[in-house]
Amino acid sequence: MTGPAIITTDLTLLRLMQLCSPGLPVGAYAFSQGLEYAIEASWIKSRDQVADWLGTQIRFSLARLDLPVLMRLCDAHRLKDDAAVQWWNDFLLASRETHELQLTDTATGEALIRLLPTLAIEAPRWQGRSSFVTVFSYVAAQWQIPAQMVALGYGWAWLENQVNAATKLVPLGQSQAQSLIQQLQHDLPPAIEQARELADDELGMTLPALSLASMYHETQYTRLFRS
Repeated sequence: MTGPAIITTDLTLLRLMQLCSPGLPVGAYAFSQGLEYAIEASWIKSRDQVADWLGTQIRFSLARLDLPVLMRLCDAHRLKDDAAVQWWNDFLLASRETHELQLTDTATGEALIRLLPTLAIEAPRWQGRSSFVTVFSYVAAQWQIPAQMVALGYGWAWLENQVNAATKLVPLGQSQAQSLIQQLQHDLPPAIEQARELADDELGMTLPALSLASMYHETQYTRLFRS
């Protein structure tokens, strides 16, 4: 199935690039989402194993949880449906299987909320802890960025951050990092298409190795990334 055509403007594209920029001060670079432990434990030793680790997350985590929830949040923000925003925000936080994965989500979400005045955007109306996905989609809705573009930008930002972490940890050379991005970016459009087609009761994910790596990272003796 072919998705709808995306109509955009230069300003819309520039705003999406700003929102996805690694220079956005939300602290996403400080988290490896379990990758640091997986490399420390020698589960991942090479560029190809990094590709498999990240590709699996795109297909079974982003495509089945983050991206479909993000699209629902984009609609809820556009319709000013506060109850739906609250519900999907809480659903997403409850789906984070470890303290570290939840901290990654809430720390970056709260950092983006603190940035809202700088972006000339009003404070949100939902209550309690905020998922980064919720705030990311909120900013995108204020800037009238189409949901499919928002999903593509979110997926790209996640991929770039994870490859940057792998570059430091494996370590990888810059050329290997670029080849990884070149390879894995092809997984993002199918993931977005799958996310568009999932019903509400089909949403969710579990990746046991990711959860174990994240939990073990919380007590790893030496680490570069937060947990």
